[in-house]
This record gives sequence, structure tokens and C-alpha cells, in this order.
Amino acid sequence: MPDFGGGEEVVAVQALTQSAQERLRQIVARIERLEEEKAGIAADIKDVYGEAKSAGYDTKVLRKVIAIRKQDRRERAEMEQVLDLYMVALGEV
Repeated sequence: MPDFGGGEEVVAVQALTQSAQERLRQIVARIERLEEEKAGIAADIKDVYGEAKSAGYDTKVLRKVIAIRKQDRRERAEMEQVLDLYMVALGEV
């Protein structure tokens, strides 16, 4: 296994074939592009939450709604049952 920390086993660029080097460049470029897109989408989502807040919606609750809607209905129902059980056990309900 190569040691990229500067030891004797460091793999030189020449050890990669030309096609492997090009494939690596493509992969890195693709990841970088996706990271840029992800940052752009995150900024768009932040803007939408800002719009919701200025329209009077509670963004914390809105985020919770989004998280709940991502869950499978059966898993959500199971989680709610366990939550109710815990709340009753703690005397909160």
C-alpha cells in the first residue's frame, strides 16, 4: 500500500499509465464540478428558506417538515410510536 506521507513507498506520477493519469484528471474535475454545483444548490436552498422566513413561515419547523417527508412512512410511524413511549415514560405527555 502506498504511503502518501513522504516515505519510501510514495508512488511517482510516472508509475501511472497515461490513460490512468487522464482518467484520474477526469474524475477529479468531475468531483470539483459537482462540488461547485452542490454549493450553488445549497445557496439556492438558503435563499428559499429566506423567502419562507420573510413570508412568515417558521424555518425550523419547515426544515423538520422536509426531514420528515424524506422518511419512509412506516419508519416514521415506528419512530413516532417510540417517541410517544419515551415521552409518556418521562411524564411529558
